[in-house]
Amino acid sequence: MLRKTVLAALVAFQTLPAMAGPAGDAVRFFYVPVQWEADPEFRDRFTGPAKALFDLNDKMPEGEIGCIDFGPGIDAQDYDDAMIEKTLKISEEVNGDSATVTGAFTLCPEGDDSAREIKWTLQRVGGKWKIADIASVSSGWKLSELECLPEN
Repeated sequence: MLRKTVLAALVAFQTLPAMAGPAGDAVRFFYVPVQWEADPEFRDRFTGPAKALFDLNDKMPEGEIGCIDFGPGIDAQDYDDAMIEKTLKISEEVNGDSATVTGAFTLCPEGDDSAREIKWTLQRVGGKWKIADIASVSSGWKLSELECLPEN
């Protein structure tokens, strides 16, 4: 009987998602449900290169496509909220006031290129975790390396 109880506990433990802490929570906000990172309403959640790029993107003339025309946190324009929520796994590595949070998930129920892995670089600023950069492991880009058109 004891063996079955221990075995059941081990199986249950293995199926639980990895729990991330406060840095992971700062990233999870953008996944459940999916939020568009470039929305000016969320600017206070960013710092450093990410904030600078989003600020520059906001200054693009009306009607022009800026440098952020997709969801950086999902590395796509099209997705299924329920599928992302169902498959999302978040892990974090904290080193003092810096953290790297990885989000791994599937965009859609079908499609061979639907798996994504996104690395978020965070800094603790004023006691809160803020996002400094976002990088797609799946597609090989980094938000801080994207270029917006120069201001006129």
